[in-house]
Amino acid sequence: MSLNKFTSTVWSETLYKELQKNYVGVKLCNRDFEGEIKGQGDRVKICGIGPISVFDYVKNTNMPEAEVLSDNERTLIIDQAKGFNFFIDDVDEAQSRPNIMTEAMSRASDALADVADSFIYSLTDENVATVVNSATTADSIISTLAQARLKLMENNVPNSASISLEIPPAIEQKLVLAKVLHATDNTAAISKGYVGSFMGFDVYVSNNIPKVGDAYKCIARTNRAIAFAEQINAVTAYEPELRHGDAVKGLHLYGAKIIYPKEMVFLSLTPDEEASI
Repeated sequence: MSLNKFTSTVWSETLYKELQKNYVGVKLCNRDFEGEIKGQGDRVKICGIGPISVFDYVKNTNMPEAEVLSDNERTLIIDQAKGFNFFIDDVDEAQSRPNIMTEAMSRASDALADVADSFIYSLTDENVATVVNSATTADSIISTLAQARLKLMENNVPNSASISLEIPPAIEQKLVLAKVLHATDNTAAISKGYVGSFMGFDVYVSNNIPKVGDAYKCIARTNRAIAFAEQINAVTAYEPELRHGDAVKGLHLYGAKIIYPKEMVFLSLTPDEEASI
């Protein structure tokens, strides 16, 4: 790569697009509140509307006065700042294929997406219900998912809502053994984490699902339960003073918050060793 051919805006946009392809947890978040993020510590205001009352309409009778809607403002803080900084030696570049920079940026997006997804799965809120299965088998996983869906329905999650279930490979195996979820051979779908649907859940698999002891902290949620906002703040090429070659550094700023805890359920699932696989 030659620095005079490096366009910061183009590479920033390329990195952003690659991140969107690699996300699992992040892509299932509400992104409607993303605005201009200039630095770590920026705040994104999220305004929600309270419930609206319904009344009986009587012909030729005045309606009740217009209801004053209450707003529910939350603040999403951009408190995550992740950077990368890599160097390509002139000798390495000369001996390698021409697209070495493209491959390097792709690796950077892989790493950034992995860290951001882990952050999403680390979020917690005491108002989120939890379903526990300390011996998750192919037989018991079905009733556990039914409990999780029941809690969401009891919280008035609309039937039209898209609900995702995010699990690790060890729990996906239980669904496959239960013969309710079959691994897809669609390469494009697998690369994005989607493996199928069951009981109204769109099922996604991620290696970033956290583990507490022997239990995985899985998530069932609507696509608006968690808000996420990000910004590729800077992608800059430079020449290290004491090296022959080029280097690139970048900064990824973001934040996330659970804004609709009633539209989310944690599933504490401990895989049980089964006799046959």
